[in-house]
Amino acid sequence: MRYLFLAIAVLLAFFLQGRISVLGISPDLTALVVFYTGLRYGETKGLLLGIITGAIEDSLSLSFIGPHMLSKAIIGFSSYFFVSGGLLRWTPVLGIFSVAFLTFTDNLVVFLTKAMFDRMPALFSTALFVSFMQSLLNAPAGIFIRPKHVD
Repeated sequence: MRYLFLAIAVLLAFFLQGRISVLGISPDLTALVVFYTGLRYGETKGLLLGIITGAIEDSLSLSFIGPHMLSKAIIGFSSYFFVSGGLLRWTPVLGIFSVAFLTFTDNLVVFLTKAMFDRMPALFSTALFVSFMQSLLNAPAGIFIRPKHVD
């Protein structure tokens, strides 16, 4: 049942991600689903869903396979490690900062990977602006995404 919920959540995130935008920038909803999975179900499941979600995102972007797989895998693995109580004690403020930081990291990894192995996808200043805005759009979700032990 949990896997069906996650599959529907990923498909819904892909569907809504292209339809919601603020100032022409859409939030990275797939990063939120991967963050939730890593936080609730552990590093391994977060890593696996990150790889699967990233592979789908790479195939939809019509670019080479790999940048989104790597970035989403980092989110899935890191979300549990940083926020689960292993390193820091979870609070809603930490949830906000971790979602914003991991969303920014996701965009930075994709940009740098494409810049190194393909071609420069955009100006660096544009990439920073989009990354910052997506981080701000995703950050409030950190209040509502909680680890298991907090419930």
